[in-house]
Amino acid sequence: MKFFAGILIAGASAIAFAQAPATTHGFLDKLAQGSMAEVESGQLAENKGTSSDVKKLGAMMAEQHAQALDKIKSVAKSKNVTLPTAPSKQQTDTYKALQAKAGARFDAEYVAAMVKSHEETVSLLKSEIASGQDPGTKALAQELLPTVQNHLNHAYKLAGKDDMSATKPN
Repeated sequence: MKFFAGILIAGASAIAFAQAPATTHGFLDKLAQGSMAEVESGQLAENKGTSSDVKKLGAMMAEQHAQALDKIKSVAKSKNVTLPTAPSKQQTDTYKALQAKAGARFDAEYVAAMVKSHEETVSLLKSEIASGQDPGTKALAQELLPTVQNHLNHAYKLAGKDDMSATKPN
């Protein structure tokens, strides 16, 4: 009976261990894909935006998300996690839709996309901080959260939602 209990405990430990890397992997995948998408769309906004505010937002997104991606890659490497090499299909579809827009329509849709993606990222980071199991990914989330909240505040301002707060998404 003790032998069976030992196998059961060892099996449960192996299952718990197997689930933690998958969660860490998924978190890092989402962050990496999001940062890649922000770099690409930020460069697009910098070149295609009509308002100087949108161009500045795009430049900031491209630069700061490239820096974030370097940090994400470093954490992933330390955990032997292989990251995706491109944004998700949904992010790619959003990029293609933005490419098809011009003028004020491009600016408005880019800003709306930044609000949506940064609200999602704030929620992702807060979730990792609150319930993540890996100290390295929790630390990364804590490091990136203020920058992502700042991006969200900029996007809210350009969207005419000055009364919104980057701390709103849960």
